[in-house]
Amino acid sequence: MSAARVASPPSKMWWTATIAGMASYLDAAAIVSTGIALVLFQQSFQLGPAQIGQLSALLTIMIAVGALVGGRLGDKYGRRRVFSWTMVVFAAGALLLMVATGPGMLYAGIVLLGFAAGADLPVSMAMISESAPAGKKGKMITFSHVLWMVGVLAVQIISIIVGDMGATGARILYGHLLIVALLVLVLRAGLPESAEWVKSQAVKAAPGQSGFGSLKGLVRSRYSIPLVATGLFYAIANIAANTNGQFSTYLYVNVAGASVSTASTIGLVAFGCSFIGMLATMKFVDTKWRMPVFVVASALSVVAFVVPAAMGVSTWSLAVMAIFYSIGGAIAGEPMYKVWSQELFPTRYRSSAQGITIAFTRVVAAAVALFTPQIIAGGAQALFIFLIATTVVSCLMGILWLARIPRALPDAGPDAGSGAPVEQDAGQGAPAPATIAG
Repeated sequence: MSAARVASPPSKMWWTATIAGMASYLDAAAIVSTGIALVLFQQSFQLGPAQIGQLSALLTIMIAVGALVGGRLGDKYGRRRVFSWTMVVFAAGALLLMVATGPGMLYAGIVLLGFAAGADLPVSMAMISESAPAGKKGKMITFSHVLWMVGVLAVQIISIIVGDMGATGARILYGHLLIVALLVLVLRAGLPESAEWVKSQAVKAAPGQSGFGSLKGLVRSRYSIPLVATGLFYAIANIAANTNGQFSTYLYVNVAGASVSTASTIGLVAFGCSFIGMLATMKFVDTKWRMPVFVVASALSVVAFVVPAAMGVSTWSLAVMAIFYSIGGAIAGEPMYKVWSQELFPTRYRSSAQGITIAFTRVVAAAVALFTPQIIAGGAQALFIFLIATTVVSCLMGILWLARIPRALPDAGPDAGSGAPVEQDAGQGAPAPATIAG
C-alpha cells in the first residue's frame, strides 16, 4: 500500500463511515447467510445437528481469531492497509463456499470467511470513530450497526426467494457475499488513512515513547478496566444476538415446523422494528438520554425471550420474540458496545482493544453455538431461559458499570505543549477525564 494520506474533509465523513462500516454489513451477512445456508445444505451434504453446530461454531471462532489479529495489525500498520487485505480473504472464502461440493469445502470456506470478517471489524470501527466530528462519534458508530442490519435484511430478502431451492439457494447466498466484498474492496482503495492514527504514529516515534501503544502497555494501563468491562458486556450480550442470528431459521424449521420462507418473511418484519430501534439509538446516543433509552431497550430485550420460554416455542411466539428483541437489541446490545469501545480507549489502543474484546466475545458465542442444536433438541424452552439470564446480566453491566467508566483522552501529539491535556497511564499522574454523560 502507499504511504498514509491525510484524512478526508468533514463533507466526506459519512462516505468513510459507509465504506468502512461495510465490515458490519458483511459480518452480519456472513453469520445469517451461514445459518440459512447450512439448513439448505443439510440434505445435499447429509449434515446432522452435530456438523451444523460445528460449522456454526467454527465461523464464530474464526471471527474471533481474525479480530485478534486484525485489531493488533490495525494499530501497528494502519486502518486502511489492513481492511483492504481483509476483503481479499473474505472474497476468497465466499467463493469457496459458493462452489462447495462437500462438507470439507464448507469447513475451509468458513475458516477464510470468518477470519476475514473478524479482522475487518475492529479496524473499520476505529476508522469510523477517528473520522467522525466531535459530538457525532456515537451517531456515526451507531450508523455502522444500521449497515449490520442492512446486511441481515439483504440476506433475508434473498432467502425468501431462494429458501426452497436447497443447495442452489445456499450458493446464491454466498455469491451475494462475494459480489459485495469485491465491490467494497474497490471502493476502499479510495479512502485515506485515519488522521488520528497518523498523529498517533508521530507520537510513537517521539523520544521516550518506546512502549507507546504496545499490548503490554494496554494491559498494564488504566485501560485494562474498560477492556474487561467492554469484553464481558459484549460477550454476554452477544450470546442472545448470535443465537438469534445463527439459529432462528433452525428453530422455525426444526422446532416450530415452519418453512425457511416463512422464517425469512418474519425476519423481514422484525427488521423494520429493528430499524426503529436504530433510529432511536442514533438520535439519543450522544445526548443525556442515552442511558434512559438503554434501560427501556433492556426491558424489551428481556421480555422478548420470556414469551417463548413461558408460552412455548411456536411460529407466533418466535415472531413476537423477534419483534421485541429486534427493537431492544438494536439499542442495548452490540451498538452500545461499539460506542463504548470507541469512547473508552485512545487511538493507540483502540483497534487492539476491540480485537481482543471481539475475539473473546466470539469464542464465548462459539462455545454456546457448538451445543445450541443439542440444547434445542432436548427442549427449546431451556435455551430461552438461558437467554433471559444472559440478557439481564448484560443490561445490568451496561447500566451499573460501563456507563460510569471515564472516557479516554486523545493521544497527545508532538505539538501538545499548548496546554492541551496529555494522556498518561494510571499511576503516572494521569488527569482524570470526565465521566460519560448519562
